[in-house]
Amino acid sequence: MTTRVVLLVKDFDLAKSRLSSVLDAAGRRVAAVDFARTALDAVGTGALVVAGSDNAARLAGEAGNEVVLEERAAGQNPAAALGIAEAGRRGAEAVLVLSSDLPLVRPDVIERLLAHADALARPVVVAAPATGRGGTNALYLAPPDAIGLHFGDDSLAKFEADARARGVRFELYESEELALDVDEPSDLDALRVRRRAG
Repeated sequence: MTTRVVLLVKDFDLAKSRLSSVLDAAGRRVAAVDFARTALDAVGTGALVVAGSDNAARLAGEAGNEVVLEERAAGQNPAAALGIAEAGRRGAEAVLVLSSDLPLVRPDVIERLLAHADALARPVVVAAPATGRGGTNALYLAPPDAIGLHFGDDSLAKFEADARARGVRFELYESEELALDVDEPSDLDALRVRRRAG
């Protein structure tokens, strides 16, 4: 079975706006680029990157990835839909959609998630929850159109409800490395604590 990782990389100049109380525009851009590089290292060269800007596309291309450039930044769901559709056109039978703001993600984290999810009977949806806010930081879909896209507030519950309504198996995948996404100042504090610890 062919599984494709779809990595969503926002426009660096627009990313991390909710950190404006603790980081200026330059600091937010540096953080967004740093997180994107971490995510690109984790997914390797086989990922399909949906880029929200020319700069994001250039970074992904330099890392050896195939890139789909959004015509305009329209949010996470349209970006994910674009990537999933393109992965399907390229023969993917399953996709793993990831955000690029996961500063603790590593190659072995992605490998373990894929090994687990690829072994499950289809159709199946596997979701890695974000810390707090009911969000979803990684979403595995087999087949790629198993359910709709509901990234945003309370997305985890929406993904589960959609899967159950369609008779699709839904499973949570707990991972400390995938749980931390940096959206709020408190997330940045949590990241600093984790990095100091180890």
